[in-house]
Amino acid sequence: MRILIVEDDINLNRQLAEALKEAGYVVDTAFDGEEGHFLGETEPYDAIILDIGLPEMDGITVLEKWRGAGRGMPVLILTARDRWSDKVAGIDAGADDYVAKPFHVEEVLARIRALIRRAAGHSSSEIICGPVRLDTKSSKATVDGKPLKLTSHEYRLLAYLMHHKGEVVSRTELVEHMYDQDFDRDSNTIEVFVGRLRKKMGVDLIETVRGLGYRIQAPTNAN
Repeated sequence: MRILIVEDDINLNRQLAEALKEAGYVVDTAFDGEEGHFLGETEPYDAIILDIGLPEMDGITVLEKWRGAGRGMPVLILTARDRWSDKVAGIDAGADDYVAKPFHVEEVLARIRALIRRAAGHSSSEIICGPVRLDTKSSKATVDGKPLKLTSHEYRLLAYLMHHKGEVVSRTELVEHMYDQDFDRDSNTIEVFVGRLRKKMGVDLIETVRGLGYRIQAPTNAN
């Protein structure tokens, strides 16, 4: 899962980025509204953390431009605790949720997890596909109750497929959501990670859809 943080406070931006990376997310950062608007308009993100008080272009304007251009990714806005009007303006502009400063990073992580789950149509922190369970809260996966030992890239691949289970996901889409903007992307590596993941899982759930991509789904006789 790939997240964009648009926050001009360097320390806060870094703190959020470190926490999200530790939780298994791919993170891009921007420090002003113009850069944030450009990234949000041109790159595919699973969620965006957007500060309201930004230089160059304020957060409300950035959000309005995204929504006006049809960009529907979940957006969590950061507001000042005593500025209720910012919260109202943010929600009216198309924000999905907000957190007031100062805040605990754990709250931001929980709200981001919830936004991503809801955007993919999942209500629980656990996503189940046959014998595979993905716990988005702990960033861990199990097969028949046994923990899967995955690398960060293998986990990101499994998490994205699980969030979009039953859907065909192209290699390009997987690459865009597994790596940050500065990574030298190569869609051929996806096939390698899929192979490793299949071997570690030991169950035949990831289907190769020729010419289109991959799909994870439970066997038809599974609940």
